[in-house]
Amino acid sequence: MRHTLAPGDETLHGHFSPDFPPVLTIDPGDTVTYRTLDCWWSAGPYPGGRNRERPRAPQYQPDHGHALIGPVAVRGARAGQTIEVRIDAIVPGTWGTTVAGGWPSGFNQRYGVEEEGVVHAWELDPVAMTGRNQQGHTVALRPFMGVLGMPPAEPGRHSTIPPRPCGGNLDCKELTAGSTLLLPIPVDGALFSVGDGHAAQGDGEIGGTAIECPMDEVTLTFDVRDDFPVTGPVARTADAWLTLGVGATLDDATFMALNSMLTLMQRWYDISRPDAVALASIAVDVRVTQIVNQTVGAHAVLRDGALR
Repeated sequence: MRHTLAPGDETLHGHFSPDFPPVLTIDPGDTVTYRTLDCWWSAGPYPGGRNRERPRAPQYQPDHGHALIGPVAVRGARAGQTIEVRIDAIVPGTWGTTVAGGWPSGFNQRYGVEEEGVVHAWELDPVAMTGRNQQGHTVALRPFMGVLGMPPAEPGRHSTIPPRPCGGNLDCKELTAGSTLLLPIPVDGALFSVGDGHAAQGDGEIGGTAIECPMDEVTLTFDVRDDFPVTGPVARTADAWLTLGVGATLDDATFMALNSMLTLMQRWYDISRPDAVALASIAVDVRVTQIVNQTVGAHAVLRDGALR
């Protein structure tokens, strides 16, 4: 079955919560096509400027985080199982925004840009897959969703900003169309939400924002698996396996990602833990996912053909 969800009073929300009722319940194997706002709930392009107000969707509230669509419940999904999310298509809108500096944060303090900020307004071409800002700089687009995930099991509302083992604000630029994300299900039904479209981003998301943009299409296919237990995010891309870690420090995030990778290698290659460590030291790369979301992220990458 195929379903569609668009931004509206029933579908938009700015927190994760196990208490939110699903706006749609689907069966394993079903596909959902979404249209999403940008992270700021923007109702249109924002060129910046001292006296310019960002136009926002009417559902925005000051305490909201990212503009998320959902939650979607998967029939029969139970806490402790694994949800498999196949990313079939991601099509950006025609405009996006990057903001850098101008607000207090640990990274802005280190860069010396807490007081002075800039806004780059991007014109996006989803056919040529290029973006151009008002200064004439051009970049290649590689769209992905920054937020893909489910609420923690604890009741109440939870911020959308920090990523968690059950997903959320992962900001991993490898999760493009054609990738599959696997996450541990924290609550019955899964209650999956998506948002925070990025037209392009570098590893680290070093300024705190990517090219933040609405998405005209995000198509995801869902399944539930008992044969692939995971303790944190794992992804299959076109040419690699990724394991993602999140933590208070990059050390914590890196070792979470590596422990997941070692477990994956033991499973695939039928080897001992020490053997997995030895082979990972030769074949696995560690990269910084993002350093700007309170809880930082790292991912381990095992490219196809790196180990036979």
